[in-house]
Amino acid sequence: MNAPELGRVGIWAGELDRYPAPVLRETAAAVEDLGYPALWFPETTGREAMAQAALLLSLTRRTVVATGVAGIHARDAVTTAAAQRTLTEAFPGRFLLGLGVGHPALVTGVRGHRFGPPVATMRAYLEAMDAAPFGPQVPAAPRVLAALGPKMLRLAAERAAGAHPLGMPVAHTRQARGLLGPGALLAVTQLAVLDPSASRAAELARAHAAAALPNRLTLLRELGFDDPESLDERLVDALVATGGPEEVARRAGEHVQAGADHVSLHVLTATPDRPPLRQWEDLAALLL
Repeated sequence: MNAPELGRVGIWAGELDRYPAPVLRETAAAVEDLGYPALWFPETTGREAMAQAALLLSLTRRTVVATGVAGIHARDAVTTAAAQRTLTEAFPGRFLLGLGVGHPALVTGVRGHRFGPPVATMRAYLEAMDAAPFGPQVPAAPRVLAALGPKMLRLAAERAAGAHPLGMPVAHTRQARGLLGPGALLAVTQLAVLDPSASRAAELARAHAAAALPNRLTLLRELGFDDPESLDERLVDALVATGGPEEVARRAGEHVQAGADHVSLHVLTATPDRPPLRQWEDLAALLL
């Protein structure tokens, strides 16, 4: 299952599923006009992922739209398989399905489902997707898995086109490439803050690094961060690239050197209700 052509650098828009429709249109147009080949978006408590993907694909002409990620507890496997094949048929080469198990608080507290063993749950879901019926004859559609730990990364190599780790250090990218092997797609997301104020940038970076910690503690310790709860400067810098466009571009290049095929940039700002258009433009001028 070959994935669509993502290019080296794309955009991961963290609040896209909550933007009002006019802002959604503005965001899609900006990403395409700036020349970014891929636009990733999450699924939390905003728009349903497949419906939003259809909107974004309809609003653009060239951009690859990728779910980063669609939660497997939001739809049964048959529905997800049908939606993926529908979008693949309607927009050939422009839709990439990223799937994730999600967080227990969202799965149980918001959706009301039982949160089972992540790898076993994902494996069963993928098997059900592969067995799902679908009327039109559509070629096999690619998928990637939100994978951080070794077991999920191995499953991504076995049952998907590759993996989509979000918000991890370059050392994790190197480790992930080793576990996936040379042929799988490795599309990572890098958190970034572009702010002329060093103090504001540091504060924002620390806040988002803290939010990323809960399901990464064990992995970060294994990567050599002995006390991740302390959120020392070394760890925050490893998780969030700060500075100007040059510093963010350098970090993206480090991920590529470590084995990433694609790096999507999640630009963090103090106003998440609006897309960071100026920062995306500054990065595009350097990276594209």
